[in-house]
Amino acid sequence: MPSVPWPPGRSPTSSRWPADVSGATRLQHSWDLVAQHGDQVALHFYSHLFLAHPEVRDLFPVGMAVQRDRLVTALGRIVADVENHDQLTAFLRQLGADHRKFAVVADHYGPVGEALLATLAHFLGDRWTAELAREWTAAYGLVAQVMLAGADDAAMHSPPWWEALVTRHEQVALDLAVLTVRPRQVLPYRPGQSVAVETDLRPRLWRYYSPANAPRTDGSLDFHVRYVPGGIVSGALVHTIGEGDLVRLGSPVGDNLTLDPAGQRDLVLVAGGTGVAPFKALIESNATAEQPRRIHLFWGGRRPEDLYDLPALTALCERHSWLQVTACVSDGFRPTDRHEQGTAVEVALKHGPWPHRDHYVCGSPEMVQASLTHLREAGVAPERLRHEEF
Repeated sequence: MPSVPWPPGRSPTSSRWPADVSGATRLQHSWDLVAQHGDQVALHFYSHLFLAHPEVRDLFPVGMAVQRDRLVTALGRIVADVENHDQLTAFLRQLGADHRKFAVVADHYGPVGEALLATLAHFLGDRWTAELAREWTAAYGLVAQVMLAGADDAAMHSPPWWEALVTRHEQVALDLAVLTVRPRQVLPYRPGQSVAVETDLRPRLWRYYSPANAPRTDGSLDFHVRYVPGGIVSGALVHTIGEGDLVRLGSPVGDNLTLDPAGQRDLVLVAGGTGVAPFKALIESNATAEQPRRIHLFWGGRRPEDLYDLPALTALCERHSWLQVTACVSDGFRPTDRHEQGTAVEVALKHGPWPHRDHYVCGSPEMVQASLTHLREAGVAPERLRHEEF
């Protein structure tokens, strides 16, 4: 196995990504073969990492299930975008900046790279050649460069995390809470982005939530948190944490659900459950624009009581003529309800089409994928579809 000269220099540019299409194809093909082994890939990676470098174990949570999923997802995203230089560079810079909250430093990149190569070699067997090893070594070296550069740049203007006080905890349903937190330092973010949240109740476990409000003068943020069965972080945030407790917030991530300030297209927003949170932030932000866009929000729940924030959204409609909100109920529909029957995307398609509007989708992974499929089948152009992928 080749030596691993990581981390290399820290001033990469997108033009330094290799333009060799055949090399990119070899990386993608080899990763596809490895990924077929499913959960065993991340298990082998972390086993090798912790055995060879036990000093890095404290950077990770005690329970590694979610972390293992994120590793495979991130590697898949990197390999898939290896020919899209600008997009990959932006993703990696943001990833590097966000990893500061884990106390990751330059010295940690070498052990991670060694564990990655060892994992690839293990699962590829005879397919792991000296040439492929050189290509993966070079590719990871560039990944490390870009992530470190992103971390260095972020360190010049922001802390690795923000400590925030819980100022409100409202249990709006048995499995759902709305939290308001106020950081000690203003956390700059764009409506539609997400922020990782950690609590001392569940140390080193970070979960992403989208602020449900546009930036405020006091810096406070609202989070809509639904308890996920078996979710130890969501359980703590919904059922245990209270006013006066502290949480930590990571750097804002994700740009797919944000608005381009120079854009002018009107919007169709398709939300399921707490997926309405970033859209509420977009609506509040749109209200301050010089020329607000027309927005039609379709918000779906299985039962009427799942639409917990409907009074606030109705009040926004009454204040803004450019906003429409349609509540959708899929399972518990009753003829007397002032909702439309069906999922959010089903109802949205009944009201369409809107060939010149952008379509934003947010909700559970299953809801997002199903909605995107329906929208594509209905003829919505790919460039008109937006959903978060980080």
